[in-house]
Amino acid sequence: MIVRRDLSIPPEFINTKEFLYKAAAQKLGLAIEEISAVIIQRRSIDARKREPVFFVQADIFVNELPSEVKDEITYKPITNDKEVIIIGSGPAGMFAALRCIELGIKPIIFERGKDVRERRRDLRAIQQNHIVNPDSNYCFGEGGAGTYSDGKLYTRATKRGNVKKILNVFVYHGADKDILIDAHPHIGSNKLPNIVTAIRNTIINNGGEFHFNSRVTDLIVKDAVIIGVKINDVNEYYAKAVILATGHSARDIYSLLNEKNILIEPKSFAMGVRIEHPQSLIDEIQYHTKHKNENLPPAAYNAACNIGERGVYSFCMCPGGIIVPAATAPGEIVLNGMSLSKRDSPFANSGFVVTVSPNDWKSYNKYSPLSALMFQKDLESLAFKLGNNSQSAPAQRVTDFVNKKNSSALPKTSYIPGVISVPLHEALPEFISAALRNGILEFEKKMRGYYSEEAVVLAVESRTSSPLRIPRENENLMHLQIKGLFPAGEGAGYAGGIVSAAIDGENCADAAAKYIY
Repeated sequence: MIVRRDLSIPPEFINTKEFLYKAAAQKLGLAIEEISAVIIQRRSIDARKREPVFFVQADIFVNELPSEVKDEITYKPITNDKEVIIIGSGPAGMFAALRCIELGIKPIIFERGKDVRERRRDLRAIQQNHIVNPDSNYCFGEGGAGTYSDGKLYTRATKRGNVKKILNVFVYHGADKDILIDAHPHIGSNKLPNIVTAIRNTIINNGGEFHFNSRVTDLIVKDAVIIGVKINDVNEYYAKAVILATGHSARDIYSLLNEKNILIEPKSFAMGVRIEHPQSLIDEIQYHTKHKNENLPPAAYNAACNIGERGVYSFCMCPGGIIVPAATAPGEIVLNGMSLSKRDSPFANSGFVVTVSPNDWKSYNKYSPLSALMFQKDLESLAFKLGNNSQSAPAQRVTDFVNKKNSSALPKTSYIPGVISVPLHEALPEFISAALRNGILEFEKKMRGYYSEEAVVLAVESRTSSPLRIPRENENLMHLQIKGLFPAGEGAGYAGGIVSAAIDGENCADAAAKYIY
């Protein structure tokens, strides 16, 4: 007999097999000898009470052993001449390529940046020397923005596709099996490069193509049908379908679409700052104790409130993480967060952002449909100027930010390029600054200690999502005007993270297959 039950396990016993079996036996009113196996299917932390516990959903095997579960993922070499061009090798592009192979279609991937190993030199250059390579950085290159910014796999996009399959593909390529059961799975930026490389090898070994340092400079369109792309202003490649999966920071692609009169439209997004606390403080707030059990992971948080009609919320929270410079062009500062698999940094950081809507960028309407993008770009340029025209981030102590005071000294931060004290309460647009100040006080009501002398805000967090949408049909996922063009992932405005982008990439591959067959 197999039964599924919910169990509460104290942190000190979460890795103790005997305790798990005992808890299962007590739950079912059986002798422990009758429990043959306990397999955890879901695991989360319940920290609502004074003593945090692990909440697990487990399959309990009574007087029978579990059968071996075989890996269902198989990839076979392509045997026909059907081809799809995929622009971008982030999660949408990679999973679109893997799905094409499953469907017997050859994926040809063009990535403007470098392979995942070569990217590291350019990340070091921006961290240590403040030099931004516009084609190779924290956003551009093999694996996309997620590779070197944490690898969070939590998603609410459960109705868009098979989340479990996406996680299994990561495990198949080297991710820890814990991502299959954790409520908020996370891979870590130290492990993702090997996983991304393994995915590339799967694609190539089964007949796909990968082209690095290959920036798309034109879309070849004839009679409202896309027939190919031009790479680096020189080489042309042709296919019956093109999946556009360039990510939310490929501004040149948005400009190209606009120049070719291919429909794009601005959409609401969010901007603000990165906020950082000592991880020990967040642990104390969330776990209600200064003495965290070693089996509990660094605590995370997820907070949101409304200030008037405007939303204020945390975004991409990185427990035990660091803040990184994610600019994609010289002359701008863009901040993001990342952490390694152990999440062992002494800092906790999160995006702390405000919703931005059409009324906020109306003075930019002369740039329509790029108005929201230009507003975003100007705030990033302002941050660069405030940082002494470098990647040093303008920053302010949280208490000073709320009280509208200059910070005479700043707390230590994880941000390697350094920080410069700036009165962000004056420098940021007033609607952002006011909402954030009030948001901090609202978050303090939910997390006592959040409003802290030890906390600091750094500017600017601006790439929470794309400020534009590339519109497509609901049924066939094809662009409204251009046949054979399939906008995919975050850059098209249809995803908000690694898993949702991967699902969207798979869905676009399915739609492209139907189109070309």
